[in-house]
Amino acid sequence: MGKKIVKSNMMFFMAFFLLFGLLSLFNCSTGGGGKIDGKNPFLSDYNTPFEVPPFHEIKTEHYLPAFLEGMKQEQEEIASIADNPAAPTFSNTLVALDNCGVLLGKVSDVFYNLKNADTNPEIQKISKEIAPLLSKHNDDINLNEKLFQRIKAVYEQKDQLKLSAEQLALLEKKYKEFVRGGANLTAEQKEKFRELNTELSLLSLKFGENLLNETNAFTLVIDNKEELAGLPPRVVDSAAEAATEAGQAGKWVFTLQKPSMIPFLQFSEKRELREKIYKAYINLCNNSNEWDNNKILSKIASLRLSRAKLLGYETHAHYILEMNMAKEPANVFTLLNQLWEAGLAQAKEEKTALQEIIDREGGDFKLQSWDWWYYAEKLKKEKYDLDDSALRPYFKLDYVRDGLFQVANRLFGLNFIQRPDLPKYHEDVHVFEVQEEDGSHVGVLYMDFFPRASKRGGAWMNNYRKQSRRGGKKNTPVITMVLNFSMPTDTEPALLSLEEVSTLFHEFGHALHGLLSDCTYHEISGTSVSRDFVELPSQIMENWAIHPEVLKLYAYHYKTGEVIPQELIEKIKKSGLFNQGFVLVEYLAASLLDMNYHTLKDTKEVDAQAFETKVLTDIGLIPEIISRYRSTYFRHIFASGYSAGYYSYIWSEVLDADAFEAFKENGLFDKATAGALRAHILSKGGSEDPMVLYKRFRGAEPGIDPLLKRKGFKQ
Repeated sequence: MGKKIVKSNMMFFMAFFLLFGLLSLFNCSTGGGGKIDGKNPFLSDYNTPFEVPPFHEIKTEHYLPAFLEGMKQEQEEIASIADNPAAPTFSNTLVALDNCGVLLGKVSDVFYNLKNADTNPEIQKISKEIAPLLSKHNDDINLNEKLFQRIKAVYEQKDQLKLSAEQLALLEKKYKEFVRGGANLTAEQKEKFRELNTELSLLSLKFGENLLNETNAFTLVIDNKEELAGLPPRVVDSAAEAATEAGQAGKWVFTLQKPSMIPFLQFSEKRELREKIYKAYINLCNNSNEWDNNKILSKIASLRLSRAKLLGYETHAHYILEMNMAKEPANVFTLLNQLWEAGLAQAKEEKTALQEIIDREGGDFKLQSWDWWYYAEKLKKEKYDLDDSALRPYFKLDYVRDGLFQVANRLFGLNFIQRPDLPKYHEDVHVFEVQEEDGSHVGVLYMDFFPRASKRGGAWMNNYRKQSRRGGKKNTPVITMVLNFSMPTDTEPALLSLEEVSTLFHEFGHALHGLLSDCTYHEISGTSVSRDFVELPSQIMENWAIHPEVLKLYAYHYKTGEVIPQELIEKIKKSGLFNQGFVLVEYLAASLLDMNYHTLKDTKEVDAQAFETKVLTDIGLIPEIISRYRSTYFRHIFASGYSAGYYSYIWSEVLDADAFEAFKENGLFDKATAGALRAHILSKGGSEDPMVLYKRFRGAEPGIDPLLKRKGFKQ
């Protein structure tokens, strides 16, 4: 734990009364949210097993005092380092810096995880109040001249210090972080830099809130049973329960959450209703109302460019990619364009095949974007005699999860023990202790499976505590996986789609990256790696999801207990290349949209709709396919950490396809290969250059051919 530094009793009391004044001020604006509670759980060690957050004790009013105290403590810690009269060393500067901010990190981890997974109006209000304070706090650190000079002094001696690879990685990361955080700017430029960061933090927050609000605001309510034509019983039952929860018992409610929307698009025979729900989705936050994101995202793109130029970069993408494997925008565009040609050609063939079904059935219309899912499902059934409703009974969530754990056990010797005694933040959450084969403790894993109004859409992994040996203490990881899967109904348990199965394995790969981390320093442990490397552990795990050998571990019919028949396994295998043109093109379109926003060179704000249309027209996107994310609901790049980085999924897919070849060569559960993956990738965090780590595992740099073959674009 970081040590609180108090120079004298007088200084302590002055700081205390200053803090008390701040808290009183915040109490006026938060309706009581700023009061100091003597039992604030953040302000002492967690008295829980494995020191997991005591969710049962944490109240909304605890956050703001803990944030303020955390910032105060870190400011004192930073001052102590910066004012240290001793000559700068790796230990008294870099290690001391890595040990800073324990309390602030502690409250931030809980607050922002719950803001995404189980929010409420009070949390959203606090996030608005705290955003500019945190922005200023971080800028105060990054722009601290004395602190930077100490880091710079150590950095300039790095070749003489005989540092380990991990120590060198920490030093280089912190030095670049300060330079990229404005340390070399003039006083006037630093003030401008602060203003940009504050405004960006608030705009990104607003973008995400608008998206959550507009997503929750839409419902497709059906009160005529005939309009449910084509929908499987499971989908109908789920919609009926959603209606009951919404106070509309006897009706059926569909939402823009993907577990509700996607099955409707796949199976509903009512074309006009498919069009209605799909158009509502693709026009999220683009309706000229209070939740419109057009001006917000244009402002974000402009401000990011202004900040990049202030720091001496040509574009925001140049600023971001400097720290990634890609290094510069040209390399990203080369990969995306290389794949675009093959993907678009395949997508056009798929479009023709879907139009043939429409024509054969007597339809007098041309295929539209809201038709693609429906006719693709028909074609899959026709071509492979395979449909989603035939597979779901074999994908009971509990069985898939246990199969996932078996895979981790056979690869890495891990065991997962459910711990209902551990605190959790919502009744839907399941908690597991993770142990090594010998029973020693590895970490804790939270799994949160189902959508709700208080949770944002999508799927992600994060941590309540990162692994480290911070402050000389062994800090084991506390990891969370948050998903939005198909919910159980009164008649069926939670049954997953094939896509949801892959998503579960994907996020579990991220979780393993956090759980198996074995680093000294908090700053570079776990998933603290470049954006285009972080997806390798997640995407390689998808290779096990529907492998025939793995399916037999977990795919049992939830009613009969029958293992999935070989016939179905063969159909899944044969259908693996189905619709790959669509999948790749809608993804690449979003990636190219991201890169075009962030390679703008003029800070003039763009018309978001006109800009998007031009980008997608210029690349030749066919109108039957919509970009996976349109600008106004592209959370990844405007309210998350993927700006100029959405390409990273396909970059990492090149890595994972190449890496999985090692398991094809040596065996699906080969212990030596799994051990090498753990030793050189999963345990290393950001302790070395990612290409060095990859080559250490694979023996060479990755090639693109395994990915092209997997997608069926190359024999």
